Amino acid sequence: MSNPLVQAFFVGRAVAEVMTERLENAFTDALSEVGKLDAELRENLRQFTDEVIERANRAADAAGTGESTTGFSNTGTNSVDLQAMIDELRAEIAFLRTELQRYRSSRSS
Repeated sequence: MSNPLVQAFFVGRAVAEVMTERLENAFTDALSEVGKLDAELRENLRQFTDEVIERANRAADAAGTGESTTGFSNTGTNSVDLQAMIDELRAEIAFLRTELQRYRSSRSS
């Protein structure tokens, strides 16, 4: 290549090709990381949901058998302290709302 103009053309073209390849790799890596993060968030949400359902089922089973899962002992009439159970359910609902808001805000960022 004796002509500097032709050499400059091929150098410029090679620079453009290399930059394009590197940008493609960077973009692909970024999408991969976003996909991994999304998968982890979905898995964490699934585990959280499974745990909540498991605890709810245990509480329902315990309520059906007359046991108390609230830490309060039953009276001689085998009645569950309803006000304590309502208070616990309200606290759990508040916790779930907070976690749901945290999850939604992290997904929108």
